[in-house]
Amino acid sequence: MTVYRLIGNMTGNSMDAVDLVLTEFDGDRMTDICAYSRPYSRVMQERMEDLRAKVRAKTRAEIEALPEFGPLHDDYIRGIADCVNEMCVANHIAKQSIDAIGFHGKTLDHHPPSVARHNHTRPYTLQMGSGQMLSDLTGLKVVYDFRSALLMSGFEGAPLAPLHNAHIAAAEGDAIYYNGGNTSNFAVISGGKIQIAADSGPFNEYVDNYVRRQVGVPFDQDGRYGAAGKLDVCFMQYMFDLGRGYYDLPLPKSGDPAYYRTEELFSAAAQNNLSFADAVQTFEYFAAYIAVQGLSLIPDTVSMPADIVLFGGGWKNPVVRRSFENILHGRGLILPEHQKSFAALKRRFAVVPRIRPSKFEAYMEARLFADMARYKLEEKAWDIPEVAAAGKRIVCGRTALPNPTQTRAYADRVNLAAKGWQDEFPDAGKTV
Repeated sequence: MTVYRLIGNMTGNSMDAVDLVLTEFDGDRMTDICAYSRPYSRVMQERMEDLRAKVRAKTRAEIEALPEFGPLHDDYIRGIADCVNEMCVANHIAKQSIDAIGFHGKTLDHHPPSVARHNHTRPYTLQMGSGQMLSDLTGLKVVYDFRSALLMSGFEGAPLAPLHNAHIAAAEGDAIYYNGGNTSNFAVISGGKIQIAADSGPFNEYVDNYVRRQVGVPFDQDGRYGAAGKLDVCFMQYMFDLGRGYYDLPLPKSGDPAYYRTEELFSAAAQNNLSFADAVQTFEYFAAYIAVQGLSLIPDTVSMPADIVLFGGGWKNPVVRRSFENILHGRGLILPEHQKSFAALKRRFAVVPRIRPSKFEAYMEARLFADMARYKLEEKAWDIPEVAAAGKRIVCGRTALPNPTQTRAYADRVNLAAKGWQDEFPDAGKTV
């Protein structure tokens, strides 16, 4: 069995930092060697937010024609390359010992089949990031564009974490593995197998953006702002009603900030004269609420493990964590339309679930893409539940090799499954 040393990279929807982890894989046994994180500047976050607003529902050609796209793309890739190089130097890692970088790219839009069917539109997903440019700047093989093959074969393309969660479960046992990033997502692993997996909805999206705009900090450290506020029940109901078209979709489904209507929500908070602290408390409670609501959509045929294992920085917020536990145990505020479904969810656990962090909690999302790179190097299918249930075999990702003599413009700055891929690749579903 080949032992791999792979760097995983993630720059999530929150755009808070470049996260890297170097992991050694001996089969599915994982050992993290070192990690690195560099926060993004507020200017970079604003540039990315502006671009994200402009590229929604645009084709690849339209995106690449935007004057700000090329410079921002190149700054983004150079920043990641600098971090890779700095991590290697700081930790005395010889680059020849590294097999590849697993690079996700920056998601700017995501319109999966579950939402497309609801809206009678065509599905697509949009990630920015040239794997070739990153390879050239680091001198390392890069595996990237992990979502396109899934989307072009008729699947959601997210969440991608369930199989990585299953690899962690081999060491930590059956559980509901729950990630709290910009979007929350979970995988139910029982009997060593993935039973179901899906996104739930906004987690850090509202609170991180709100405190960043209001007080200029990247997140609510230790929940201090939220702890000072009160939950606004009427605004909670408004929040759920605003996103009901997404929240009520059956599983599996995948989320994206485009569905969460953040700007509309913030305008409503201002119009309703919510105090800063009350707004933060309500956003944090809502993050926990939607995480529970996602679990309530799990079909009755799926048995619930006794443990819930937490990943992601959002769970470090004590207001969110405490609210999640209270709602799950029936002690928190529950909207009238969810009284029955939340009570039924509580009864489905044979015992009160034990909620705990994973030993692999740190850098889980970055490590996920190192794991996916390993599968691509071995041409193994990334068997997430929706694909396995359909009896399909899909190998995710493309590979770029360093070419220091590169002089032409990079042709892979946008992933293959961007809007309009059906016209560019009419046979994609048959061949991808």
